[in-house]
Parts: sequence; C-alpha cells; structure tokens
Amino acid sequence: MNIGKLNVRISILHNVVVSDAIGNRVNSWQPYYFCYATVSSEGGKEMTEAGMVLDDSTADFTVRWCKQTAAVTSTGFRVRFQDDLYDILSVDHMNFRHKSIKLKCRKVRR
Repeated sequence: MNIGKLNVRISILHNVVVSDAIGNRVNSWQPYYFCYATVSSEGGKEMTEAGMVLDDSTADFTVRWCKQTAAVTSTGFRVRFQDDLYDILSVDHMNFRHKSIKLKCRKVRR
C-alpha cells in the first residue's frame, strides 16, 4: 500500500447510547478514530422524489489497517469527511492481509 496516497483526513464516528439530563436514553454519534484515507467517489447522483431533490452520492474510503479500523462495522459507525456525513454500506477487509480496509459509503440525507 502506498501511504503517500492517503491524503485526506477523515473521522470515524461510533453510535453510542448516552443519558441526558433527566435520565432518558438517546443515541449519539461520538468520535471514535481519526485517520488519513484515500477517497474515490462517484459523481453526485440526484433523484427527485415527491417534488424533492435528493443527493445520493457515494464514496469509497481506503484506510490503513489497525485494531481500531478492523473493529469498524457497517451498523454502528459512520464517516465524517469535509463536514459531510456518510453511512457505511459495507466494509471490505481487502483479502484479510492486514494492510488496508475499504469503506463503501453513501452520503447521509439530512
């Protein structure tokens, strides 16, 4: 893996349950791990649905393998890149060689 291509900084967020001031349980996205990645993205796909324009762009983030990135799953984590949030659709461990991990993501609709 050519580490010179890891040129953008991303933040991996973890979904945790926290208690608010009066004891209610709420889901919250907390920072889990900061790393550098290579980003390959498709063009922004826009769909119209009931008169709304929806951005459905995707991106693939390739990061170096470590214990923190090996624990990332598609259900409890998301990626923040350039103030945009991306849901992780799948995690590819690249033949389990312990060199890199590819996160296939879709932009979060807000």
